[in-house]
Amino acid sequence: MKSTGIVRRLDDLGRITLPSELRKTMGVTDRDQLEIYVEGDKVVLEKYEPSCVFLGIKDELKEYHGYKVSKQAAEELARLFGLIE
Repeated sequence: MKSTGIVRRLDDLGRITLPSELRKTMGVTDRDQLEIYVEGDKVVLEKYEPSCVFLGIKDELKEYHGYKVSKQAAEELARLFGLIE
């Protein structure tokens, strides 16, 4: 991981502000969603991209009742239920 040399203090509600240079580098704009996860003792922010609820892949997604489902998952489910061979 590359250090940016930028230090930010948390506010009273636990928030930080991402510097504009960092937002530009990451391609993050107002109202974009960021995924937050932990790697060891580090907190990692990543621009959120929806993925298939079944397979976790990000290709050929369709929304079904509020869930993202990939074409591959739909085909596997159709095979499982005997709808296609």
